[in-house]
Amino acid sequence: MTFIFKHFRVAYAFIFMSSIVLLTGLGANGADAQETAFRQAVAEAASGDDAMAEFYRTRNYESVWTGRSGRDRSRRRGFLTALAKAGDHGLPVARYNPDEIRSMLRAARSPRERGLAEVKLSEMYVAWATDLKSGVVRNPLRIDEGIVRQVSRPSRLGLMNALVENSPNSLFRSFAPRTPEYTRLMEEKIRFERLLALGGWGATVPGSKYEPGDSGAGVVALRDRLIAMGYIRRSNAQTYDGAIQAAVQQFQINHGLSPDGIAGAGTLREVNIPAANRLASILVAMERERWMNQDRGDRHVLVNIPDFQAQIIDNGRVTFRTRSVVGANDRDRRTPEFSDTMEHMVINPTWNVPRSIAVKEYLPMMQNDPGAAGHLRLINSTGQIVDRTGIDFAQFNENNFPFDLKQPPSRRNALGLVKFMFPNRYNIYLHDTPAKNLFSRETRAFSHGCVRLNDPFDFAYALLAPQRNDAEAFFQARLARGTESVVPLEQPIPVHLIYRTAFTQARGNVNFRRDIYGRDAKIWNYLSNAGVVLRAQRG
Repeated sequence: MTFIFKHFRVAYAFIFMSSIVLLTGLGANGADAQETAFRQAVAEAASGDDAMAEFYRTRNYESVWTGRSGRDRSRRRGFLTALAKAGDHGLPVARYNPDEIRSMLRAARSPRERGLAEVKLSEMYVAWATDLKSGVVRNPLRIDEGIVRQVSRPSRLGLMNALVENSPNSLFRSFAPRTPEYTRLMEEKIRFERLLALGGWGATVPGSKYEPGDSGAGVVALRDRLIAMGYIRRSNAQTYDGAIQAAVQQFQINHGLSPDGIAGAGTLREVNIPAANRLASILVAMERERWMNQDRGDRHVLVNIPDFQAQIIDNGRVTFRTRSVVGANDRDRRTPEFSDTMEHMVINPTWNVPRSIAVKEYLPMMQNDPGAAGHLRLINSTGQIVDRTGIDFAQFNENNFPFDLKQPPSRRNALGLVKFMFPNRYNIYLHDTPAKNLFSRETRAFSHGCVRLNDPFDFAYALLAPQRNDAEAFFQARLARGTESVVPLEQPIPVHLIYRTAFTQARGNVNFRRDIYGRDAKIWNYLSNAGVVLRAQRG
């Protein structure tokens, strides 16, 4: 059917072109015949793409690239100039190689060849603009089931119409994300490419642990590696002195490690990761930034999953930051990536135990001991509390367990004393927790998927501040009631759960984090297969 439909469209295009020839008297000979041949070639080449076919049909199959007009020449020049920088954005340049375009245009001697080149140029333009504006990966969910972010893709017809409605150079510059983060990532990419051309960071550091006072070849190797990374000035120090300790601490901070100033096994693993691997992380971060090439809100909440941090951003500035705990690295517990809108908070929340947790974790416990998990109430289908006495839990399984489990408000509640709601199909939200000890860990992936906050009260005060002058007193008064209380946010706040193993700061070295769920490795594999390469280039 696809084959038949495609050829029907080709036939329709030719009938349409023939009608133009008959009505205008074109096609007899000379220039008219050449123009007709060009338009027929365009109609044929565009017929397999609905958007492209509609665009050229509405323009009577006239050129936008290959004509002799000043506008066509301006588009060609601007596009070739833009493509020369595609590699700087970490794009698969083979998809729209400017040398291939030049060769194609030089070889297009006949009207038909020029018509085919015309449509090919449009196809390359749409592919490049889409990659640059919204990412090379067309469907992130196919790469990892936890990447459920909705990526806004530009309309193919819209891109073609924009081409004839705007100045080429300003249009081509508009596609890449204009965020400071993307700009800094691009600068870091170029810096790492120059670093690779010089051989990277040199030899790796042997051994498993170095601390202040140590000396020897291992300390010298560590010193040299830190010098190459830019964490310490050149020196001839042979001993693990205060300068090396301070450099190690700064390295640890920039890599999400406990900044104890001791180069232990974990720190040395990060120190010895090759510069090429770090460049790949930067390229993946640029791709992820393209997925979010849209307005994120003047005020928004940002949770970077592998960084274990939650932030409030106001007009591009971090105004609140707290440590977080995210989902454990199990298939059904990893925190997903998506954006939504926070609408309210719940003070003294009830924990409605998700069914997956109820049947997989608590049902087996109650089968062994009916009194287990006594802090949870058993609720039947009519909403009544059920007495466990006399219930044979052995008769139930994951499919027929007839009860809901709820934990009433208390300081021992799994959600703590407040939760922050942005209703979504994944049942993910931010909340307090009684397990405060987890926030002192270096790696904080322990939850069932929701994001736990180290400073939930201060987070609540910050959220309420725009709508209440007495935010803290108001919150504490509701908390003191001990009963569940829903507090709407007068101005709902966008929430973005992101996953960045490479991110920048306005000043200082780029930050890197461990790929705790292995998602970035999958994305890099996709980008590499698509033609994105790690370049080594001299400045």
